[in-house]
Amino acid sequence: MALDNFVLFKTICDRANKPLPNFYNQTIENMYNYIAHAIRPDGFRILNNDGDQGSDRAIVLEAAKKFNKSDWEYIASNGKTGSKPVDGPSCFFPWAGQLVSRSGYDTQAHWSFFDIGPWGSGHQHNDKLHLSISAYGRDLLVDAGRFAYTGETADKFRSYAKGSEGHNLLLIDGHGQKPGPTHAQSPLDETNVKLQKDFDYATNSMSDFIGVEGKAEHQRALFYVRGEFWVVVDRIKTEKPRQIEVLWHWHPSCKVVEDNATVKTQNQSGNLAIIPVSTQTFDIVFVKGQEKPTVQGWYSPEYNLYEPNTMSKYSTTIQGNDTFVWLLLPSEKATPMVNAKILSQNEAEISLEVKMKGKSWQLTIPYSDSATAEIKNQ
Repeated sequence: MALDNFVLFKTICDRANKPLPNFYNQTIENMYNYIAHAIRPDGFRILNNDGDQGSDRAIVLEAAKKFNKSDWEYIASNGKTGSKPVDGPSCFFPWAGQLVSRSGYDTQAHWSFFDIGPWGSGHQHNDKLHLSISAYGRDLLVDAGRFAYTGETADKFRSYAKGSEGHNLLLIDGHGQKPGPTHAQSPLDETNVKLQKDFDYATNSMSDFIGVEGKAEHQRALFYVRGEFWVVVDRIKTEKPRQIEVLWHWHPSCKVVEDNATVKTQNQSGNLAIIPVSTQTFDIVFVKGQEKPTVQGWYSPEYNLYEPNTMSKYSTTIQGNDTFVWLLLPSEKATPMVNAKILSQNEAEISLEVKMKGKSWQLTIPYSDSATAEIKNQ
């Protein structure tokens, strides 16, 4: 909507022979560049904040011709036409604090969206550190969407849509995040993110939670091994015992089951397994289409459209500072056999080993500084 309005104003000015400053025209090009690099393998856009999950493929392809951007055409056509981007496949937007990770540009590629930026100045949700994932042509972990602004639908679902409860986040003592800040004072830098040929790493933290007394900080680091899997490291810093609920929301098309603390899909094609690697004991429950006592397990791909979806919740009590480690393993068909274990951990980072299909990876995942993030193949 914002882009359409910017373009409409430029069209009016062009017809009236009123030249616009270069920064205005460059802003339009930058907006198209964001859409092109964020587009999912199926051509649809990020379902984030108050956006809808419409298709951006035609918009990007038209813009590619208009601005002579063959790399945009390559992304939107799944590599069928255009030229392969030289700066990909993953992309980080430092002012928005958004990491889009990819294994490639084909229709079956892995794709994820990790939000580590500021709250925003409008139409925003309390969703810092949220993660969405799609792979093998299917949405897997999803944002709840926006539902509606007014009327009966909004009365029932709007607070859920905006709240942390509708996102893949942690609740601390049953509470989600507070709003704010509205604007970034500076872009995020290399401390927060590291993009390499074989992996992506990003991290940030959130310490403002509704109704939570005392210190409670959530640090989340994401490590994506390109073409293989994601690892999520959740570090909770607190001076007292806390009840922690880790929420994972699945697309409505996914059949979700639990198998020995692993929550995974059993779809005909396109699957994901969430495997706890750390040693906490969890209570695991599935919630779908719940309205009372609180709304949970609902999904809205477009305004005023919604349906039930499965939310899997891992709950536990921690006594003080603690770290949760999750292996998020995608697969086209059945989940492969995998062995993951923590080799070491301290106040700054963890070392993790993952073995699968005759291959082995040793990951160093820092909590808050990308400098030491690395991967060793064995």
